[in-house]
Amino acid sequence: MFSTGLSPRLQPGRRLGFALVGLLVVAFALPGRAEPEAPASTHGGDAVLQLLHERGLIPDPAQLEANPALRQVRSMASDLVLSAMNFIGVPYKRGGNSAEQGFDCSGFTRHVFEQSLGLLLPRRADQQAKDDALIAVKRDELKPGDLVFFNTMRRAFSHVGIYVGEGRFIHSPRAGGQVRIEDMRDAYWTKRFNGARRAEVMAPSAASATEAGR
Repeated sequence: MFSTGLSPRLQPGRRLGFALVGLLVVAFALPGRAEPEAPASTHGGDAVLQLLHERGLIPDPAQLEANPALRQVRSMASDLVLSAMNFIGVPYKRGGNSAEQGFDCSGFTRHVFEQSLGLLLPRRADQQAKDDALIAVKRDELKPGDLVFFNTMRRAFSHVGIYVGEGRFIHSPRAGGQVRIEDMRDAYWTKRFNGARRAEVMAPSAASATEAGR
């Protein structure tokens, strides 16, 4: 099992709630580009589900156990993705490599992969795309934990993020922004998608699943 790399900034009682909120946002495909919010206080998975239900974001929690979407959430909850979600809200910083400094796009992916897999990626996004420790993945074969690349600066592989499932990815977007989840199916990202890569240690499947609530 890989280390989640959860930051000591989050108290133990909030770690589970934080990860569940992020994963549920992915699973139920919230509209727009709103960033997932961590609840002010949670005391286990049931409280998180109830809070999301009260906000009208998910159906009645009592019905979720039979909902395939919830089961899919659990299956996609790899340690790498959970580690990445721990940094939601960290501000963008050009050249940044840590939560304390802030992250740029490749600094974010490099940090998460090193923390979770012990794999030290090259510093730049285009270098990461060419790294020998990564294998090419087709868009229709994406799994949580894969790196996804985009042409956002009129050159190939100029931006990178981490696929989290349900057509969404987490990344550090740009100056003035913060680490957040976005939808790759949006027109902006669809026409700029360059390709995807998977760490060889995670092939042929994404990192071993961690059940929500664990």
